[in-house]
Amino acid sequence: MAANLNARISRTIVALTLIAALIVWLGLMVYFFVIYEWLYPAEPDGFVGWRTADTVMVLTVLAFGLLTASWIGWRLARRITEPLKSVGGAARRIAEGDFSARAEGPHGSFREAADLLTDFNAMAERLERAEAELAYSNSAIAHELRTPLTILRGRLQGLSDGVFDPTPEAYGRLIAHVDHLAAIVEELRTLALGNAGRLELTGVRLDLAEEAGAALSGLEAELAASGIDVTRALGSAWVMADRTRLRQAFVAVLENCRRYAPHSRVHVETIVEGDHVVFRCSDTGTGLAEEERARAFDRFWRADASRGRSHGGSGLGLSIVRAIARAHGGEARILPHTPTGLTVEIRLPSKTHS
Repeated sequence: MAANLNARISRTIVALTLIAALIVWLGLMVYFFVIYEWLYPAEPDGFVGWRTADTVMVLTVLAFGLLTASWIGWRLARRITEPLKSVGGAARRIAEGDFSARAEGPHGSFREAADLLTDFNAMAERLERAEAELAYSNSAIAHELRTPLTILRGRLQGLSDGVFDPTPEAYGRLIAHVDHLAAIVEELRTLALGNAGRLELTGVRLDLAEEAGAALSGLEAELAASGIDVTRALGSAWVMADRTRLRQAFVAVLENCRRYAPHSRVHVETIVEGDHVVFRCSDTGTGLAEEERARAFDRFWRADASRGRSHGGSGLGLSIVRAIARAHGGEARILPHTPTGLTVEIRLPSKTHS
C-alpha cells in the first residue's frame, strides 16, 4: 500500500535532522579522540587552542552530513515530483488533442500521488470516450438528417419541374418529412439539455399509474397494429415529477417495443419499491445480448445498423429516456427478460421534485 505523503515528509525531515546531527557528532568524536592525537602527538595533555585544521575538519564533517541529508531529500523530492511531471506531460498532450495520453508514476509512489494518477487517468479515459462519442454523434446526426433532407429536396424539385402533381397527398408527404426532421431536432435538443443538466422540469405531484395508462391509451392502436398483446399491472405510485417529460419517456419505451418487438407480449407495471417508484415495461421479443444491452442507451446506437431506420426510429429514444430519468434524479436501465425479450425500467426517487 502506498505511503501517506504528509507522514512520510514529516518522518523524513526528522530522519534527515537526526542523520546530519549523528554524522557531525560521530565525525567530531573521531577527530578529537583519534585523529587529533595522531596529528599532534607532541602537544601536552589538555586543549591548548583552536587550530585551522580543527576548523577544516568541522566544516568537512558538516559538509558530509549536509550532502548526505541533501541526497536523501533529493530522492524524496524526486518521488514527489515525478508523478506531477507525468500528469503535467499527459495533460499537455490531451490539450493538444491526444486523448489517449495517460500518466505513469514510479513504482512505490505515495498514496496521494497514486490516487492522483488513478483519478487523472480515469478522467482522461472519460474524455477519450466523450470525444469518440461526440465524433460518432456528429457523423450520425449528419447521416440521420441527410436522408429526409434528400427526399424532401427531391420531392420539392419534382414539384417545381412538374414531375409530380401538386396534390394534397404530395403536400401531406412533404409535411410528414418536415415533421420527421422537426422531431429529430427536438430529440437532439432534449438530449443535449439533459446531458448538460439543463433540462427544465415542472414538478407536480402525479401518479405514475395514470401517466403510464395515458401513454398506453395513446399508442393502443399502433401497438395492436404491430400485433402486440399488452397486459398491465398499474399500481398507484405517487411522485413529484414533470408530467410531460415522464409521458415522453413512457411513450419512447412503448415505441421501442412497437418497432423492435412486434407480435410479442408486452407487460407494463408501475410499483413502489422502498424509496423509489418504478415504471417497468417487459416484452417477449428477440432481446439483446449482454454487450448490446450495455450500449442500448448510447445515442444513435442500433443493434442492427439498418433496423432502426427501416422502422422509422432515430436511435435517440432510449437515450432520451435515460436523460429524462436522470434529470429527475433517477435512472433508466435495461434488464434481460426470461425466457426471451427485454425489460426497460425507469426508477425514480419518490421525493423527486423540480
